Amino acid sequence: MEKVGFGTLNGIMLVVYLLAMLGVGVYFTKKAGSSTDEFFKAGGSIPSWAVGFSIYATTLSAITFMATPEKAFNGDWTYAAGNFAIIAIIPILIHYYVPFFRKLNVTTAYEYLEARFNPSMRVIGSVLFSLFHIGRVAIVIYLPTVAITSVSTISPYLVCAVIGLLCVIYSFLGGVEGVIWTDVIQGIILLGGAVLVIVLGIYQVGGFSHVASDAVANGKIVISEKFSWSFTASTIPIIFIGSIFNNLQQYTASQDVVQRYSTTESVKETNKSIWTNGLLAFISIPIFYGMGTVLYSFYKGAHAVTKLPDFMNAEVVGKAANTTALVPYFILTALPAGVAGLVIAAILAAAQSTIASSLNSISACITVDIKQRFFGCSKDAKTDVLIARIIIILAGIFGTLAALYFVNTNQKETWDLFLKYTGLLGVPLAGTFALGIFTKRANGVGALVGLFAAGIVCWYIQDYTLYAKQSPFIFSGFSFLSSLAFGYIFSLIFKFDKKNIVGLTIHTKNEKYIKEN
Repeated sequence: MEKVGFGTLNGIMLVVYLLAMLGVGVYFTKKAGSSTDEFFKAGGSIPSWAVGFSIYATTLSAITFMATPEKAFNGDWTYAAGNFAIIAIIPILIHYYVPFFRKLNVTTAYEYLEARFNPSMRVIGSVLFSLFHIGRVAIVIYLPTVAITSVSTISPYLVCAVIGLLCVIYSFLGGVEGVIWTDVIQGIILLGGAVLVIVLGIYQVGGFSHVASDAVANGKIVISEKFSWSFTASTIPIIFIGSIFNNLQQYTASQDVVQRYSTTESVKETNKSIWTNGLLAFISIPIFYGMGTVLYSFYKGAHAVTKLPDFMNAEVVGKAANTTALVPYFILTALPAGVAGLVIAAILAAAQSTIASSLNSISACITVDIKQRFFGCSKDAKTDVLIARIIIILAGIFGTLAALYFVNTNQKETWDLFLKYTGLLGVPLAGTFALGIFTKRANGVGALVGLFAAGIVCWYIQDYTLYAKQSPFIFSGFSFLSSLAFGYIFSLIFKFDKKNIVGLTIHTKNEKYIKEN
């Protein structure tokens, strides 16, 4: 397939967007540099609606921006059950998790693990998060870069380097406040870009009625069979339940989201931010799945405007068809010059919001959970900010270099293997948080042994049983519950670990926590 030229006007629009994001980081440089409290928590001064937008933009990566429409294009809206799972856990977050994070006034999520269990649990949680998110930075740069450059003449090395460099710069300069406000701008851009694709796609197909008739005739929304229970397929009930556990991991055990809870001035404002994120998750359903349905009508419907290139067309190449670049291909071939540049900026916006959040959160974990926890705070607060900024640079360099390596070698299997093992303890770690909050008998030794026992069992099931071929959503539930169960059982065995936990579980939620000396 002959690649599409990116065009001068598209390039200009993209450069303007990238420079604007850099400007936001520069604007908040002085304030962020005053202390680590400002750098990581913005002094608790961010409005709830902005924090909600930031949580949304952080959790919605460029991969999602392209993969969600691809799901709707190739199938239907079944995976939207995952969005409803986000809304379903909001009351759980507000009533059972946020009060503890706010009560302890944490900078990182893993400070709760130390208060409830021991310092080892804090370090393990923090290190696991940091390692995983350095890898995540690489993949969030790599996959959209490959998708965009597979259908355009722009260099993948240039895209990788520019995305990584700019994220490092504005994360380095503006701290979490700069990250949050760029998230707000990027969230608006990515939603606006998706809506623009839908509107222009519907117009070129000939109207909404044509899209609707194609969707009904081809089962592109949701067919009745998807409401059934199946332990070998991703149906709506299984996706919903599995997504509950996946989202609990992201919203309770992942620093990039939990860090946002401390950037508002009160618990009430934090709760508002979570509901704002839930509203955006709901709005995303018709926008991103609708984008895929419109593109199906555009390329395959009764009133199709054109056909897909051969490498994306299953009718031509069969199961080898690759629709990963569906969205950028439509943008570069069907949208006017300049407009296409803005929508490509939306894809990069989705990538940058995720990357910048990961970099700032990695820095928070290493600075607060390791440097300040074990070596103390520096006499000059600006020294710790400098350390935090150096960590951002290093994490950004490692992530970008890894992305460039993936581009150079095209070793997707290597990345899949890396994700498999670094992410293995993600959901079990969320089970450990639940263990601490919902039980009184859990202790540090039991939680630690239980976490690793759950990891070993999950690894065995994933690698050596037929279970790996079944729905990944079932595996998520198993990972969470096994960590919870193992942690509780081992806590009953190792009873010698005594600790004051008043105010740290739901049984004493309203009582004050007094830190032990």
